[in-house]
Amino acid sequence: MKTCLLIALAATLCLLPADAQQPASGTLGAIERLDPALDKLIPPGAVIEKLAEGFDWSEGPVWMPADGCVIFSDVPRNTVYKWKAGAGVSVFLKPSGYTGQPKPGQREAGSNGLTLDTGGRPVLCEHGDRRVARLEKNGRKTTLADRFEGKRLNSPNDLVFKSNGDLYFTDPPYGLPKLNNDPAKELPFNGVYRLARNGGLTLLTKELNFPNGLAFSPDEKTLYVANSDPQRAIWMAYDVKPDGTLGTGRVFFDATPLRKGRKGLPDGMKVDCRGNVFATGPGGVLIFSPDGKHLGTLNTGEATGNCAWGDDGSTLYITADMFLCRVKTTTKGTSF
Repeated sequence: MKTCLLIALAATLCLLPADAQQPASGTLGAIERLDPALDKLIPPGAVIEKLAEGFDWSEGPVWMPADGCVIFSDVPRNTVYKWKAGAGVSVFLKPSGYTGQPKPGQREAGSNGLTLDTGGRPVLCEHGDRRVARLEKNGRKTTLADRFEGKRLNSPNDLVFKSNGDLYFTDPPYGLPKLNNDPAKELPFNGVYRLARNGGLTLLTKELNFPNGLAFSPDEKTLYVANSDPQRAIWMAYDVKPDGTLGTGRVFFDATPLRKGRKGLPDGMKVDCRGNVFATGPGGVLIFSPDGKHLGTLNTGEATGNCAWGDDGSTLYITADMFLCRVKTTTKGTSF
């Protein structure tokens, strides 16, 4: 593993720029109930509560239980922010995903998906530096993966740990100025990978045009992967083999018909303790039963990037374009 010194690690109470420091109040959008089963997951009367606003593109939230806060990326601003009840928003990490000099035409250079390892250390998908990296306690970063078979990754997007410590992540081209046609793109595909505990990197599938969010079922026998392709806006479900590789894949839900009149594409997702899937996509956060039935949508009215369980596991934090929001739930997330 390679390490590099962070250019800057902002103190957790460092204030946002004035044009971004906007605590929010009120609600956003509405909750659409398509099936009575949703009432067992989202209580009647629940609302989408705005917590903060003014971001360029909020993404990748993760709850930090040791600090009682949620951290999340603002990808264009190359910044990770944190929000804590009673304290509001502050800078957690800047730069978050790109440590070089600005390049002409560079897009979405910051970190995207975030998670924590078993030691509570943040692990980041970094668009600009084209790697998966871990933030150490001393403020340094350790590169976990930046190449496959000698070629640079595209721009890692989202990630999830399996309980055995293996890390699964997606690698679409969203951090490259010309996406799939960018001359800096070294791999001829956009992959889903497994980074084993011993550091070995395995390509699991390259069948998706724009692999994005991913999450395991509670028993870890299924890996859900979003495909952010406007022409094929789907979530795939893959059988996970005993060796950790992927077997047969099937379309879990096709949201292509839902795109008309609604912002967003299949993106980040989380799973609750009962196996229900909370997946950001057209309209907001779509909620599916384990068998793929669409139970309802947390309709933010915005392009919505990701979500994460927090507090005691019965709060869903949502990053929706310029907003950070939350919804109180009856169900709880996995691992709570």
